[in-house]
Amino acid sequence: MNHNTPLPPASPRPLRHLSDVQRRVMTTAQLRSHGVSSAETTEQCRSGGPWQQILPGVFLLHPGPPTSEERLHSVLLYAAREMSTAGVPVQPGAGEPHRPVYAEAMITGLAALTLHGFTSAPPLPSLERIDVLVPRRHRLRSTGCAHVIRTADLPVAEEATGLPVAPVPRALADAVAGLTDAGAVRRLLSDAVRGGHCEPAAVVRELSHAKLLSRPHVVDAVDSLLAEGRSIAEDRLYAMVRDFGLPDPVWNVDLRLPGGPHLGGLDAYWPEQAVAVELDTRATRQGHRQEDDAMWSEYARKREHLERLGITVVYVTPRKLREGMEQQAAVVRTALMASGDRDPAAYVVVLPR
Repeated sequence: MNHNTPLPPASPRPLRHLSDVQRRVMTTAQLRSHGVSSAETTEQCRSGGPWQQILPGVFLLHPGPPTSEERLHSVLLYAAREMSTAGVPVQPGAGEPHRPVYAEAMITGLAALTLHGFTSAPPLPSLERIDVLVPRRHRLRSTGCAHVIRTADLPVAEEATGLPVAPVPRALADAVAGLTDAGAVRRLLSDAVRGGHCEPAAVVRELSHAKLLSRPHVVDAVDSLLAEGRSIAEDRLYAMVRDFGLPDPVWNVDLRLPGGPHLGGLDAYWPEQAVAVELDTRATRQGHRQEDDAMWSEYARKREHLERLGITVVYVTPRKLREGMEQQAAVVRTALMASGDRDPAAYVVVLPR
């Protein structure tokens, strides 16, 4: 090659199937596959040149600051380099969508929450670093805008805006791990539930697994989350009864035997049919095993006692109400219709809770 000949300001072999961002951000191996040698890449990245190295082995094929999309792809390319034998993210075959598969790397933390649509997450341009989740066996180091998080338990990536991102509970845990602002943590957890991204129990499990429930500001946020999650689930229960034409129950009651012991509280009760609905909002917390065991035992004891008295108890989780309200309404309707085939239930006193 005649080194006196000026190099073109972009890849000399652009492929039509590459997306715009793929043409703007490439690894050393990708550039080599397009006919660009390492020496040519170095020449293009000279001071004042048309290209720049944004991360080790990852190049931005234009001058000026990268866009948020370019930063995200750069971080994924950097993380995926070690996971591909060719050093290039796997490309789709013929007839498949033309977008890269970034091996096992995925965006997590605040950037992932922004991509998931969290209104309380900061805008991407304001993030100095972008968290990327990779398997523990890969020894990548954090550098530049790429903050590498290694894990032995890699979740299945979801897709947001065409990029692989960690599921909301995992992304939340990774975000919360780096936050000390109690208000920010509370807003993110609330956004997860109010926005319908996931249930409180899933958030608590992931925070527990990450050993974050020893931090007081996280525990306070979780307490608020569980209270808010129950309130939202109660609203969905009201909507289920209304929208699917179920008979009106008595809401939020306590049951007692006449002159006898307290039988327990219920979210909804149909006295004539002796059918009860209770929201199951239990959320296991690491380090609270005894408390959790006691709660599970109380649920089982109450259900067994009520059913011995001839009362049918339907337990409904917030997730089932969110994802399958019609199915849950059918379960309750079936229990109500079957009441005529059962022996009459014992007489109980119904009191407001």
